[in-house]
Amino acid sequence: MALVLPLLPGKAEADREAMLSCWRGERQEDFRSSRNRHGIDREAVWIQQTPGGDVVVLYVESDDVEAAFKSVATSDEPFDRWFREHVGNVHGVDFGDGFTPPEQILDFRA
Repeated sequence: MALVLPLLPGKAEADREAMLSCWRGERQEDFRSSRNRHGIDREAVWIQQTPGGDVVVLYVESDDVEAAFKSVATSDEPFDRWFREHVGNVHGVDFGDGFTPPEQILDFRA
């Protein structure tokens, strides 16, 4: 699944630093453990500048993406609590409030 989340004004650099710390930095091991625990096989994040402000493009692979999001949203693990707080601070989103997946309207494959 792919989705787009707005970045709050001035939060792109904070998100960039946090996601890089999960990918290649000091949070890498905790991030990997979290995603394994929640059944997430792949997660990729891009920051995209738009005329309306910066957004994050998120791609997630899991056998059950909705269950994975719910698991991350309700976990008491320290890394997962940090991650939810970070998402709230940079996106203004609380996945604990529930998650409505995007509606897919096209899937072309040659």
